[in-house]
Amino acid sequence: MSNEHVQMSPKVAIITGGAQGIGRAVALRFASSGYKVSVADVDKEAGLELVKLIGKAGGEAMFLKVDVAEQQEVERWIRVTVQELGRIDVLVNNAGIGKNGPVLELPLEAFDRVIGVNLRGTFICSQLAAREMRKLGKGAIVNIASTRALMSEPNTEAYSASKGGILALTHAMAVSLGGFGIRVNAISPGWIETGDWQKSSRASVPVHSERDKLQHPVGRVGKPDDIAAACLYLAEDSASFITGQNLVIDGGMTVKMIYE
Repeated sequence: MSNEHVQMSPKVAIITGGAQGIGRAVALRFASSGYKVSVADVDKEAGLELVKLIGKAGGEAMFLKVDVAEQQEVERWIRVTVQELGRIDVLVNNAGIGKNGPVLELPLEAFDRVIGVNLRGTFICSQLAAREMRKLGKGAIVNIASTRALMSEPNTEAYSASKGGILALTHAMAVSLGGFGIRVNAISPGWIETGDWQKSSRASVPVHSERDKLQHPVGRVGKPDDIAAACLYLAEDSASFITGQNLVIDGGMTVKMIYE
């Protein structure tokens, strides 16, 4: 592939856990901004529904059913994406699960599974996508962490540990990959309502009390679009001097002192 062809080709964004919730909003935002989109998710119904939705809007998207904790499945996703779409410019590591339970009883298998998907999966996808970005001489990786990496509720050890690991992985890979022109940043969402961003068979209309809203200095609960907009910003050249950072997007919730 010639350098001229690489420059003229539409950019490609790949998103894990991209079929529902925050990932769905991210995929739609990139597609509407002119990117070709490749989505990996474990939910085939949701993935195919999203691809159809993007296509109806005039965009180009593909979907593969992928467990990001399994290296061979990720390798296949990356390979097919490059074959079908030509390149990889942006990776958004959004796939994540939680298995909360009493810390004294939490099965080790549950802890390992959360770490496997959330942290191991982020590393596998980043490593393999970065090998493709290196061929372009530039790229951007955005890792979806969580405010739970910095503060906790009881019995969230597996999830919190995985998200804390993602923050450490973010600054480490930013340093390691900087020489290839690849930037790596993280976003830590707070309370983001995803009920109305699920596949049509399970979507619901969100309902929030005034108490819910007033926990946030901005006066509302977050929306997936809030995160999607930040992902696009961090992926674009306008953020070319930003790497190794963690952007907290929580409506100010974690800076508000609450005595109740």
